[in-house]
Amino acid sequence: MLRIASRTGLLGRRRCYSTAAKGGPSIAGVSDIIAVASGKGGVGKSTTAVNIAVALAKKFQLKVGLLDADIYGPSIPTMMNLHAKPEVSEDMKMIPAKNHGVQCMSIGFLVDKDAPIVWRGPMVMSALEKMTKGVAWGNLDILVVDMPPGTGDAQLSISQRLRLSGALIVSTPQDIALIDARRGANMFRKVQVPILGLVENMSCFRCPRCGEKSYIFGEGGAQRTAEEMDMKLVGEIPLEIDIRTGSDEGKPIVISSPDSASAQAYIQVAEKVIQRLKELAEERRMGPEILL
Repeated sequence: MLRIASRTGLLGRRRCYSTAAKGGPSIAGVSDIIAVASGKGGVGKSTTAVNIAVALAKKFQLKVGLLDADIYGPSIPTMMNLHAKPEVSEDMKMIPAKNHGVQCMSIGFLVDKDAPIVWRGPMVMSALEKMTKGVAWGNLDILVVDMPPGTGDAQLSISQRLRLSGALIVSTPQDIALIDARRGANMFRKVQVPILGLVENMSCFRCPRCGEKSYIFGEGGAQRTAEEMDMKLVGEIPLEIDIRTGSDEGKPIVISSPDSASAQAYIQVAEKVIQRLKELAEERRMGPEILL
C-alpha cells in the first residue's frame, strides 16, 4: 500500500511528507516552522531569532510569529519590548502579543520578571504544549522558534512534535562553541529536520574609530565547520554595541538601524531562509517520499 502525506508550505507551495513525518502534530494555520538553535547558550541565538523574525515581517512582508521556547531563560519579552500578560480568546486560547509586525509568545509573559522557573521536565513539556497548540496564532507564513540551548528532551520534543520545516544553527567562531554547534546540527539531522544553514554570530569587531577588524573569537571557524558538515554558511553577524543596546531596549537593530552592516547581515540571512524553504518545498513536491 502506498501512502503519501502533504500540506501547504511557504507561499502556497505543496509540501510532501512520508507517513513517518506525519506522526507529529503541527500548528493549524502555520505554513512553515523553523527553529533557531545553538548547542550552547551565550552565542546570540535569541538576538538572531528576534532580528530574523522582524526582518521577515518588515522587509519581506510575511506573516510571522515568534515562539520563545527557552522556558528557563525567556528573553523575547525584553528584546521585543512586550511585558503584558496575554489575553484569552473565546475558544480559550492565548492571544499572542505583537510588536514590530511579529506575533510573540513566551513563558516570560506568564510569570513575574525575576521569578525563577524551577520546573521538572513534565512541567516544561506541558508549558511548551500550551504555548504552541494553546495559542491563537492565526494564519502565519513562518513561525520562528527560539529554541532552548542544548540537545535534550525539550529540543527533541519540539523538533518532533512541531514537524519543523528546518533549523538554523547559531554559533560564534570560537572552537568551543562550534563543537556544540555540531552537536546541535547532528541532533536535527537525526530527527530528519533539514539544516537551513549556519550563522556565525560575533564574527568580528570593527573599530568605530579606524575601522580595523578584530577577530576576537577567532576567524573562519564557522566557514570550516559548515564545509566539513555539508552545511551552508548563511550569515556573518559582526559584534556591535548597537545590537546589544537594541536588544536591551526592545528595539531590534533591523528596526533601530536598518541600514547598518549588522541589520543588513540579518536581512540577508532572512532572505536565504526564505529561499531555502522554497527549495525544500520544491524538492518535496518533485519527489515525495513514498512508503510501501
